[in-house]
Amino acid sequence: MRHVATGDRNAYDRCIFHVLDHTGRALLIAGLGVYPNTGVIDAYATLRLGDRLHAVRASDALSDDRLALTVGPLSITVDRPLERLRLRCDADPADPGGLSCDLEWHAAFPAVWEPHHTQYRGGRLTLEGRRFVQAGTCTGTVRAAGEELAVTAGEWTGTRDRSWGVRPIPGEDGGRAAEEARPEGFHWIWCPVRFDDRFVMVIVQEDADGHRTLNEALLVRDGVPDVQLGWPYADITYRAGTRQPERAVLHLTDPARKPLELAAEILTSSPLAVGAGYPPADDWQHGTWRGRGWTDRRTYDLGDPAAHPLAAYGVTDHAARFTLEGRTGYGIFEHGSFGRHDPSGFTGYGDTAPARPDAPQPRPAAPQPREDRS
Repeated sequence: MRHVATGDRNAYDRCIFHVLDHTGRALLIAGLGVYPNTGVIDAYATLRLGDRLHAVRASDALSDDRLALTVGPLSITVDRPLERLRLRCDADPADPGGLSCDLEWHAAFPAVWEPHHTQYRGGRLTLEGRRFVQAGTCTGTVRAAGEELAVTAGEWTGTRDRSWGVRPIPGEDGGRAAEEARPEGFHWIWCPVRFDDRFVMVIVQEDADGHRTLNEALLVRDGVPDVQLGWPYADITYRAGTRQPERAVLHLTDPARKPLELAAEILTSSPLAVGAGYPPADDWQHGTWRGRGWTDRRTYDLGDPAAHPLAAYGVTDHAARFTLEGRTGYGIFEHGSFGRHDPSGFTGYGDTAPARPDAPQPRPAAPQPREDRS
């Protein structure tokens, strides 16, 4: 689209890919976004390999050709819509051993609509987005630090998400709302999981009181109608002194009211505020104008969490192994919990899980639906 139906500077259209190996050795995250009312197109790729996060980011002026999904060394090619896509990150000629990839993504299940997502700051609508999500497999190669990883369908999983609408871009004066309407808390779970014969999608967003503003639990299989899996709630075991999960159980319910447990074991993690351009990153964020032909490559050390203090206030994507009724699957446990969250026992922005490893972890009670208070 050359023109969008709003003059809001925060209009966007963006996608994200997650490519993870089943041992937890590597997690590749890549995305591309266009921001028509600021005239920007940008993209990124990050690879978590051991304690190193390799990142490539690029930004440029948005052209009139909206089918040209290329920014600097990063590109996405749609070979068959919703079925087969190609993701590339070209190597730096000056550093051929740095991060690069050439991957083909294949859909394993149909795309699934996610709930209509809205969010307000004070009386203003600051986020309004439509999304779909899809799970599949990937094949190809990933290179970084002089090492080549062979990506195969049986040992790697690939998920992707596409969203569009209005979403905050840095650079706008927050005005009164930024000072007087700061949220007391935010709690988020976004969880696409691929099993051999099914795809499960779980989404939870709650405020400080535990009031739920976004909810989804869906089972997808080929050839049969999608099945809703009730009102999900989570038991999350956090690493002591943090809000970083080590494992979790998502409690679901089938249509016959049979309880189901989707258990997640974290394999490796990638904070989106480090390298990938998500808030509150302090070196680059999506949609910001960096001039024509901007490209940045760098490597972050994730071995020392204290080196990236802002990451604790951004969402982290965790590659995870999942189990459900004897089946094993793989996917992403995306989680962020900031500020007060009464169901988890967190009292404010400085609060974390108990410091003693043997101390009991906060156990969320099952929240109940309530009328929207906005």
